[in-house]
This record gives sequence, structure tokens and C-alpha cells, in this order.
Amino acid sequence: MKLLLLCLGLTLICAHDEGSHEVVTSDFDMSKISGEWYTILLASNVKERIEENSAMRGFVESIQSLDNSSLTFKFHIKVNGECTEISLLGDPLGGNGVYNVIYAGFNILLISEAVYSDYLIFQVINFNPEKPFDMMGLYARKPDVSPKLKERFGELCQKYGIPEENILDLTDDDRCLQARGSHVAQDSRWVMCDGEGVPGITAFQHH
Repeated sequence: MKLLLLCLGLTLICAHDEGSHEVVTSDFDMSKISGEWYTILLASNVKERIEENSAMRGFVESIQSLDNSSLTFKFHIKVNGECTEISLLGDPLGGNGVYNVIYAGFNILLISEAVYSDYLIFQVINFNPEKPFDMMGLYARKPDVSPKLKERFGELCQKYGIPEENILDLTDDDRCLQARGSHVAQDSRWVMCDGEGVPGITAFQHH
């Protein structure tokens, strides 16, 4: 009887653990996406957009869901070797998990899948009139993830036309971790409109 109860207890624990790690691909609960994140992988069909000194090479710190269904993003980019804090607003666009974000042009951000306590995969479609591009990203609750999850991300990228060589693993990069939750980073009140600003910023918008 004791053995039976022990087995039942372990089964319930495992079931609870599996349920808490369920992969969500629709009907996202945005409140569960709120919190601290780390940039793990970035990918783009135009690789230069995520290479060093690109405005899209962002190191996320947090995402917050607002009462009006919008999202705020706090992250850092490197400008002349310095960590610069950026805050952006994503407004809901049409369906659940779809947002528009004004940064380096007009963007549609789509959340592809999430395990709220573990990782988040998203797509970005950029409509910059001069050179539009597509981008994908993998964020995680911890500074790194398993090779298996990185492999899955690579498979999704190829599905959406982004080759393997255009996927960057940023876990060994300087992700401005020392600036997280501090005021060490440069003033975050100004957000780049043209988004190219690394270097060569030509326009700004007060956020």
C-alpha cells in the first residue's frame, strides 16, 4: 500500500510538472509572459540586421503586459561599445499574440510559441521601405537553454526561410547583463525612430 501511494504521489508530481511546461502556440496568456527574459538566439533573412552594431541586436531584460493589452519591452543595445537601454511599446494588432512595434521602421511582432516559465519564440516582420526583413528570436527565463531547444529554433527558422548560417547564438556575447536592473546604462527615455542609430542616429522620439 505504501508503495502504491508513493507511485501515485510521484505520478501526480510528474503530471503537475509536465502541465507547467506545456508548449502554448495560441490563445496566449500575456500576463504569464510578463517578467524577466534573456536573449538567447536571433536570426534574420538579412543577417546584417542582427550583427554587431545593428539596432535589432537587442538584449532583452523584461516584457510587461499592460491592462490595455499592450506590451512594453525593455532591452539593451550596444552603441559605440556602451550598453544603451531602450524601452518600446507593442500595441495589439488583430489577433492574440500579434503586435505592432515602431522601431527601425514598422514591425509586426508575432509570438509563435511559449512555455511561460521557460522560453518564448517570436517572429518579426519589418516593413522598412528601404530594406524590409524578417527576423526570429528565442528568449528564455534563464541565461541559456538546452541544445535541443536551440535545435528546435533552428528548425523553425528554416521553416520560415531563414538559413542556419543566419542564426546567431548570443549566449557568449556581451549581453549587457551588468546593466540589468540598474541605472548603469545610458538614459532610456529616448527611443530611436529610424533604428539604425548604432552609430549614425539621425532621428529620435521621446518615449
